[in-house]
Amino acid sequence: MVSVIRAERIQFHRATMLMLGGIVLLHITTIILLLVATIDNAWWISDAVSTDLWGRWEMTNKVWHYTNLKNYPEEFLQTVQATSVLACIFAILALFVFVAQLFTLPKGQRFTFTGILQAISSLCIMIAASIYTAEFHTKETEGGYGHSYVLAWISFVFTVLLAITYFVLRKKSE
Repeated sequence: MVSVIRAERIQFHRATMLMLGGIVLLHITTIILLLVATIDNAWWISDAVSTDLWGRWEMTNKVWHYTNLKNYPEEFLQTVQATSVLACIFAILALFVFVAQLFTLPKGQRFTFTGILQAISSLCIMIAASIYTAEFHTKETEGGYGHSYVLAWISFVFTVLLAITYFVLRKKSE
């Protein structure tokens, strides 16, 4: 009887560790996606133009040339830039808080503060991608949204899922 209880306890600990490992892996993946979406130059692409949140690359004579985003409304551009950077910061901070809470929260507590940070991160990336969609490239007929734009929306979904997970997650008491 004791060996059965011990085996169940070991199996419970393994499942818990796998779940926590999966959460951390998803969180790190989300941070990487957010950083790539914020930094990489593929929010809007065409054969001769590639733009991101920071600049525009135009191909002339088979050479890429960097220019500023001069035709973008500055207040919207700064909002998109700021909220994208804030999304990265809050996601990274949430990971550190999660790890800290893992060792400091008493059993049965929820990871509410981590969930709040992750929800703020998801809100920031949603604001950035929504404003970019609504305000930029609306009248352009050539080109389309690039992989960085798509990664931003995928990151949004992951951050929402992580926020919900952190709000629900409890440290089990034995």
